[in-house]
Amino acid sequence: MAAKNKLNSDLSNLDKDALTERIKSEKLSLTKTVFAHSITPLDNPMSIRVQRRSVARLLTELNSKKDKA
Repeated sequence: MAAKNKLNSDLSNLDKDALTERIKSEKLSLTKTVFAHSITPLDNPMSIRVQRRSVARLLTELNSKKDKA
């Protein structure tokens, strides 16, 4: 749980442009992972869930910054 709070505090320090770039890269990585999983099963398919939630956290932080501005 402490690692999640540290991640959220790290995300709050990023500006909108950095968040946008990180979202793009995370979504690309997620897409590649899902595609690779459809061809050959992954050793750890739970990594897809972790990546999906990471993208959601980034999008949530970006939306909260847009609301504040």
